[in-house]
Amino acid sequence: MSLTSRSEAVFAAVDLGATSGRVITGLAGPERLVLTEAHRFANTPVRLPDGLRWDVLALYQGMLDGLRAAARSGPIASAGIDTWAVDYGLLDADGGLLGLPFHYRDDRNGKAVEQVLAECGARELYAVSGLQHLPFNTVFQLAAHRASAQWGAARTVLLIPDLLTHWLTGVVGAEITNASTTGLFDASAGGWSDALISRLGLERSWFPPLREPGDPAGTLLPHVAEYTGLPTGTPVTTVASHDTASAVAAVPATGPGFAYVSCGTWSLAGLELSAPVLTEESRAANFTNERGVDGTIRYLRNIMGMWLLEECRRTWDARGEASGLDVLLAEAARARPFAAMIDPDDEAFLAPGDMPSRIDAQLVSSGQVPPDSPGGYVRCVLESLALAHRRTLREAAGLAGREPDRVHVVGGGSRNELLCQWTADATGLPVTAGPAEATALGNILVQARAHGLVGDLADMRRLVARTQGLRHYTPQGDQRAWDRAAARLERT
Repeated sequence: MSLTSRSEAVFAAVDLGATSGRVITGLAGPERLVLTEAHRFANTPVRLPDGLRWDVLALYQGMLDGLRAAARSGPIASAGIDTWAVDYGLLDADGGLLGLPFHYRDDRNGKAVEQVLAECGARELYAVSGLQHLPFNTVFQLAAHRASAQWGAARTVLLIPDLLTHWLTGVVGAEITNASTTGLFDASAGGWSDALISRLGLERSWFPPLREPGDPAGTLLPHVAEYTGLPTGTPVTTVASHDTASAVAAVPATGPGFAYVSCGTWSLAGLELSAPVLTEESRAANFTNERGVDGTIRYLRNIMGMWLLEECRRTWDARGEASGLDVLLAEAARARPFAAMIDPDDEAFLAPGDMPSRIDAQLVSSGQVPPDSPGGYVRCVLESLALAHRRTLREAAGLAGREPDRVHVVGGGSRNELLCQWTADATGLPVTAGPAEATALGNILVQARAHGLVGDLADMRRLVARTQGLRHYTPQGDQRAWDRAAARLERT
């Protein structure tokens, strides 16, 4: 008996994160949504003499191997790619890649930020792009690249998912949710900003035509089809290629009054709006207006996220002090509440390295005593993230004029019961946690919709709510304790 009926099909989601990639197959239809992991592979950056780079060739090979594994499981209706944002490859006139793409955590961007802001002030940038100021935004990375020999040979800029799609299909395009993270996209007009591109001395011809989630992106090249075992002509579907946009598309909300935290290496906390918020107050609060599915606006702010905990664990592992995550979380639950708190968004936490020492430095500089155990550090990180979620969501509500009635935590962080409960306690709002695989689900759902198997964005979300395991948290304890902790953190 066939695994699918005429109302169902299987799609392949290529989902690349900052530390790993995977290919997920998804059986999707009006009443079913089932994911299966076909292949997982490491994403290990490479530090070269000129900086930290993504090993995009290894990622491409891992993607091909994953599609081959997916093909062995049965017919695949289409494939779609999502990745992180802002990073890019430069292509020459022959379509060849000019060097491995830089990693957004490379330290090359400091002077470039100053140059860009001198050429085009922060207010003007925000009035057009509506983009949160982050030192690794694509606009700053491109400015840093201008001094290189590669720059003179460049003819096309492709963000990472667009580059990988190009290698699969031979077609050049720019998916809109990822394009909106570059700082060169007009948030109001919904297209590339010719004015900003010209003002910053970039070539408009380098930026390809925009594609919407659900648009065709081409079909597999013959050699790709031969390697993967997928039929020649297998379509590649444009999905919400920014992984956060895919994750937000899979938020299992049953109404419009929700806030979300897409929680993984980063915590992306915010609201879904119908129009951007481009006020000076919004710029000063450092909120971003990025595109979502169907022209929605992801009004959010980046928070450093589980990166803090991941780097702490890497440091302890290197010292031979490794403990399992379950043990660390149990120790954190027993540690003294609010003993130490940090601002997760301090740029000192951005680069890889000894995270506990950097946490110590911030605590000492603010007159606090560093934790004396790994569990104490974990509690410090998770309580600080919950407070950051609270602050960000309250500011977003005030700036957008919309009060949420629930917080949806999606992504890997939705498995962290302490963080979810403390987010409920800190915000005073009920939290729905899950799905953990929101990014892959959003990727699959956009493909399924393009093939006529599911309905609009609201139908997609209702399908997630019906078919995926979710957990619910209600605020507990003394809300005033969180109020006092927030006030204390603001004074440090």
